[in-house]
Amino acid sequence: MNVRPFRSVDRDAVIALWEACGLARPWNDPGRDIERKQGLQPELFLVGFDGEVLVATVMAGYEGHRGWVNYLGVDPRHRRKGYGRRMMRAAEEALAALGAPKVNLQVRGGNDEAVAFYRSLGYEIEERVSLGKRIESANPESIR
Repeated sequence: MNVRPFRSVDRDAVIALWEACGLARPWNDPGRDIERKQGLQPELFLVGFDGEVLVATVMAGYEGHRGWVNYLGVDPRHRRKGYGRRMMRAAEEALAALGAPKVNLQVRGGNDEAVAFYRSLGYEIEERVSLGKRIESANPESIR
C-alpha cells in the first residue's frame, strides 16, 4: 500500500470510503471536515492506495500536548491486509516527528472491533470521561 498526504482529487473517494466504513454521521459533514483539515496541518491527513484504489485514510492532528487520530478507515473489502496498522504507523510517525509525546483517540461506544484493533497496536483503555460541546450551528453567524 502506498501512503501519501490527501489531495483534493481524493475527496469523493475519501467520503465514499468513510460512508462504507460507517464513519460518517449526520451531524458531521465529511466534506466540511476535509475542508477544515486542509486549512490546518493538511500533511497529517493521509490516504492509502492499493494500486489506483483508495483503501484507507487517517486524519491526525497535534496541538502541542498530544497527538490525536480521527477518521481511520479501511475499505471493508480490503480489511485484514495490515492497511489499518500501516495507516496508524504513518500517523504515529508523523506525530512523533512533530514532537508529540502521546497519541490519543476516541472510539464510539459499542465498537468492540475497533477497540480490539487499537489494543492490538498497544493502545490502552484509559479511565477518562469524554466531554464535548458542539459550538457550530446550522447558522455560522450565531456563534459570532
